[in-house]
Amino acid sequence: MTGILGLCDIKIPNTVEGLDYTNQLLGKEELEVDGALITCPVPFHQWSYLRGGREYRGIRTERYTYAKDLNGPWLLYDNETDSYQLNNLCNKKQYIEIQADLETKLQKILSKHNDKFQDGADYMKEWNYSWDNDDSIKPTK
Repeated sequence: MTGILGLCDIKIPNTVEGLDYTNQLLGKEELEVDGALITCPVPFHQWSYLRGGREYRGIRTERYTYAKDLNGPWLLYDNETDSYQLNNLCNKKQYIEIQADLETKLQKILSKHNDKFQDGADYMKEWNYSWDNDDSIKPTK
């Protein structure tokens, strides 16, 4: 949303999250990114809790994809050698340093965006939504 507002030269309200990459898209500035944030605050997800849906945060760098859920590290893929992400390297000894570096980068991005990485129920309460056991979302009155 911030990109669209920025490209339309509309002032971006403080309530809108995200970064405005207008100058990078127009070639006026270089894009300096150490990784892209991947996020899923449940229950805004494609799988219900009953089918394995979960809150997660992750980071995608040029080489790696790393994700964690509320229980800890979950996925680590080397996109250069495993482009189809078939070999999960998470918590393997030879990748501990890489995983730690990705965790540090992820925490830096979460901190920058003030993302507390909470349980989905906390977000639903904060955003005035509730959902039933079937994970169907409905606004709270």
